[in-house]
Amino acid sequence: MKKSRFYIKEEYLTLGQLLKELSLISSGGQAKWFLREHPVYVDSEIETRRGRKLYPGMMVEIPASGTFFMVSDNEPHPES
Repeated sequence: MKKSRFYIKEEYLTLGQLLKELSLISSGGQAKWFLREHPVYVDSEIETRRGRKLYPGMMVEIPASGTFFMVSDNEPHPES
């Protein structure tokens, strides 16, 4: 399973927005369905709310897709 950083441009990102950014859903309306059908963990706790606010420092685990560490876009990006 891949682990990666996800850079947040604003103060926070909602879980539904993250799912859309990761191309796991094609519209925000699919977030409820996705969260019912697939386990998603925020900081190691199961999460079912599409509006859950994700702040820098939080970790989101989607077993079928990977683990994503929320990072402020203001932090320096590691060299590629």
